[in-house]
Amino acid sequence: MTEFLTNHATASASGTAADQETGETAPSRTPNVRTTAGTAGDGSSARTPRRRRVDSDPARRLRTLTGVDEELLAKVRYERSKYTALGGVVLGTSVIAAFSMWNFATEALGRVSLMALVPTVIWMLFVLNLDRWLVTPQPNARRRVGPLLTRLLIALLLGTVIAEPLVLRIFQTAIEEHVADERTDAVDQLRTNLVRCNPVPSTTRTVTPEGCDRTYVLSFRATPGERVEELAALRSDAAALQTRVDRDSARLEDIDSEVRDECRRLVRIAATGLYQRTSECLRLRDKARDYRTTHRTGENEKRLAGMNTRISEIEAELTSSRSEFLEARADGIEQRLDAERAKQKEIGVLERIRALDELASGNPVLFVGIWLVRLLFILLDVLPVLVKYLSGETAYDRMLTSESNSAVKIHSEEVRIAERRALAKLEIAQDAIEQEVRRHRAESEAAFREHTAAMNIRVRQAVNALEDEIRRSSTV
Repeated sequence: MTEFLTNHATASASGTAADQETGETAPSRTPNVRTTAGTAGDGSSARTPRRRRVDSDPARRLRTLTGVDEELLAKVRYERSKYTALGGVVLGTSVIAAFSMWNFATEALGRVSLMALVPTVIWMLFVLNLDRWLVTPQPNARRRVGPLLTRLLIALLLGTVIAEPLVLRIFQTAIEEHVADERTDAVDQLRTNLVRCNPVPSTTRTVTPEGCDRTYVLSFRATPGERVEELAALRSDAAALQTRVDRDSARLEDIDSEVRDECRRLVRIAATGLYQRTSECLRLRDKARDYRTTHRTGENEKRLAGMNTRISEIEAELTSSRSEFLEARADGIEQRLDAERAKQKEIGVLERIRALDELASGNPVLFVGIWLVRLLFILLDVLPVLVKYLSGETAYDRMLTSESNSAVKIHSEEVRIAERRALAKLEIAQDAIEQEVRRHRAESEAAFREHTAAMNIRVRQAVNALEDEIRRSSTV
């Protein structure tokens, strides 16, 4: 244990001496300690004005967006312009993302509103910090392909989300015209279906046309179907009666013609010398009278006239009922069309995306143009990651890797020293306990030996006393 403490003190002394020879202090090996040492060396009064002057530098603020360490970057000043430009790219990407979210929010709300600023600012800050994380230099980055591919995939997905609202904004006019035409066609198709599925009923039994469901069938309080059936029955009866009347009238006309022809002839009576009708004339007149009586021609004609009058009245009522039905159907159709137009308010984002896909599917030139614009915005959004990882490993990256590895080694050594120090303390405590045990054991053995010696002395004294007593007894 004493040897370990001696070696540890020797190593610490040699390390301090080496640091003094190189002109550096031990804490300067880590970035955090280096900053503290630098602050303590410069003085607080001299450090504060310079920090304020540097913080107000726009280039430094842009480099802050790349996540670089200014103190480490100061050692390679020629790379400052590169990281300043990279910070500008990150800022430009976040501005494009903010404009994209503004368009998306205004389209979702249907109007320009200050409420759209809330998601716009949140989205801009989110994209800004995400891009900053994506381009922040990482030690040993070239040795890890997995994180690089992950960052590129995240940037690609983010660029796709940002690019879509901008593409919709560019093709806004064509999209709105296409949606307006679709809505007009939908209203016209609805009107056609409503008219086809609600014809003027010709009977009391309404038959729904093929392809019509409850969506297109309207309800009416009254329909002209009942009067149509009554009119059809009345017309059928009137037609049958008209046929009968025509037949009886024709037959009666023939009989009357025969009566007229026969009754023109007069026969002279020889006894009186007067002229009179022939017996055939009288017979034909009786026949005509009997025909009218048996066939009821007069009643049939009056009945036919009444039926024709009733038919005219029903036709007038049917015309009026049909007009009322058409008016009611027109009102019902207009109400359905107004309800459909009420649904077609502002054009939503999903409707715009669907309209853009439909426009692109029917026009190859437009399809190529849409995808070129979309890929352009995706490329702009992926640009920070591409600029960072396609520019190659810089001196700053190598320095960052070296400093990170050095910090890891120093930390490992510090942990090892702390471990050895803790183990040494445990060994010392263990030795002290063992020494205490041995001391107590020796003391116990010494006390036992003292007790044994005392007992032996007492035994010898008792034996001597007994011998003396025996000796005296034998003498007496």
